[in-house]
Amino acid sequence: MPYPAAIDPNKVGEYPAIVYTGGGYFFDEVLEYRVWCLPDNTVEYSYDIDACHSFVTYQEALAFAENTENSAQPLALVRQFEWVDQPSRGIYIHNKGERLTEWRPEWLDRGTRKPNDIAQFLQKNAVSK
Repeated sequence: MPYPAAIDPNKVGEYPAIVYTGGGYFFDEVLEYRVWCLPDNTVEYSYDIDACHSFVTYQEALAFAENTENSAQPLALVRQFEWVDQPSRGIYIHNKGERLTEWRPEWLDRGTRKPNDIAQFLQKNAVSK
């Protein structure tokens, strides 16, 4: 399944560089795809805005990453209006608000959050006592 394009191509590159990373289990919108370029092939992100390159599609981001020295694999910047926090093993908390986070693109395969997804997830993963 191809990954969805950014919801608003005109805003790509305008989002904050520093956001959450991973988590939440569910997403509502793909905002952009990012490729971080790491100076001198280090594993540390500098969070310098020049180190983050933004794209409308995953395919564009992947092509850039494959042809750019010292670049990381593409990430998806997603917006979550509702998500699940897991502060410790077996503990899940339903959160609402607005959260921007970088995800591995393959996590998008689950599709966008549907109205009952979180309630069903919490019921399925409830800890028996």
